[in-house]
Amino acid sequence: MKQYLDLCQRIVDNGTWIENERTGKRCLTVINADLHYDVANNQFPLVTTRKSFWKSAVAELLGYIRGYDNAEDFRKLGTKTWDANANLNQVWLNSEYRKGEDDMGRVYGVQGRSWAKPDGGHIDQLRKIVDDLTRGVDDRGEILNFYNPGEFHMGCLRPCMYSHHFSLLGDTLYLNSTQRSCDVPLGLNFNMVQVYVFLALMAQITGKKAGMAYHKIVNAHIYEDQLAPMRDIQLTREPLKAATFHINPKITSLEDLETWVTLDDFWVEGYECHDAIKYPFSV
Repeated sequence: MKQYLDLCQRIVDNGTWIENERTGKRCLTVINADLHYDVANNQFPLVTTRKSFWKSAVAELLGYIRGYDNAEDFRKLGTKTWDANANLNQVWLNSEYRKGEDDMGRVYGVQGRSWAKPDGGHIDQLRKIVDDLTRGVDDRGEILNFYNPGEFHMGCLRPCMYSHHFSLLGDTLYLNSTQRSCDVPLGLNFNMVQVYVFLALMAQITGKKAGMAYHKIVNAHIYEDQLAPMRDIQLTREPLKAATFHINPKITSLEDLETWVTLDDFWVEGYECHDAIKYPFSV
């Protein structure tokens, strides 16, 4: 929690104003932020200075793991995070690659589960990583990569957190996640949860111990219309006691995550928070 608030304060105090071409808005921006989460000791990075909808973040991660490409499928899991980008992004609405309402195209989980090869085949990156780690193998390339410039035009949004690199030391699993861009008031609240949960899940289904998760953000920003509530409300609040995160121990394989797992298989204990803050979202 302190890491999150320190980054928010750093942006407010030292950020540079940048015009964002995609959204048409100004952002107060800093370059490079490094966060870390102690998954081994269940130090769950859940924001307490405003209400955090952690279930939606977990649902989105589960959709990526399943390779979903449709906002309706994400809604069925329990999150509406892709509704706007799938249906309100005018560039995507005009794209010849959009298949219809709620279609997201070849983004995030599609790349992770079905990366297109020049010969017409596909690579399931996540399956390879899970198989290797389960066998106790780390080839120094256990990387899940969502960033495919050759197919940006075939999706509604370039990936923000685009790389997850798993590393095995003995029987302890580590994760390094890299994010090119982060809407700190809104997105980071989700992204911290997802990095933490991804390592916890991968350790559980591969039979390993979870270690540390490292989260690098390259461009961290606060939009101009988010600045006042961040500076005048959220940063004035005192953090509350941290919660703990739990996963159904019956989840033991990638197939479980692909089939029967729901949000009911995840729960948080001891979560106390301040009132919600409605930050504007930029499509």
